[in-house]
Amino acid sequence: MRLPSQPGLKPIRVVVADANLMACDLVSAGFKRHSQFEVVGYATSVDELLRLVEHAAPEVALISSTLQDGILSGLSVLPEIHSKHPEVRLVLLIDRSEPELVVQAFRAGARGVFARSESHFERLCKCALRVHQGQIRAKTQQLEFIVDALAQMPSLRVVDANGANLLTKREEDLLRLVAEGLGNRDIARELSLSENTVKNYMFHIFEKLGISNRVELVLYALSNSKRAPASLSGDEVPTAVDRAQAS
Repeated sequence: MRLPSQPGLKPIRVVVADANLMACDLVSAGFKRHSQFEVVGYATSVDELLRLVEHAAPEVALISSTLQDGILSGLSVLPEIHSKHPEVRLVLLIDRSEPELVVQAFRAGARGVFARSESHFERLCKCALRVHQGQIRAKTQQLEFIVDALAQMPSLRVVDANGANLLTKREEDLLRLVAEGLGNRDIARELSLSENTVKNYMFHIFEKLGISNRVELVLYALSNSKRAPASLSGDEVPTAVDRAQAS
């Protein structure tokens, strides 16, 4: 797989965190083969990683779910990094796609999840490139886990750090229907709006949240929503994934 070239652009600054030095060396060596990236350091413990992010000013951090500090210590440190350095795009490296682990990664601030047993190394490079460009990266199966989690946290309220709503009540209604897998035509019928009005609402939602497509909208909702009393139907989960990707 050839990565798209970035003529005239500075290399993307990357840090790597894994459970041992050999794993760090292998990942770092792979990225160093691509001119799009500059590996600015690696760490094997939480403390090393926090210091590295603080002083090396990376743009992308590739973090194994488990570091030397213990099982899932890499996952546990994501919220702290995301809170202190929101400009750093986080990718969690996992051995295989497990539903709870994938969902927790995005809740913790990850912009991408990469299962090492399921993809070649070149796809990790592409994942790092895409999250740096502002995308959220997840495989179809991982998206299914996420939408399944959304089905269990019904009323979707997207809030800021202080708990204030970012969206209007009508925009929250649209977000709920997008998460259920409805397209613009069905949303328009459900809310008694024109399709053009729905498109305008979607544009404003994307603009407010700084995202660009429906898949990212679902992921954003998962990371920022609060639980409320109603419930989404679990049998709509595959439809939500398929339609989000197709839109």
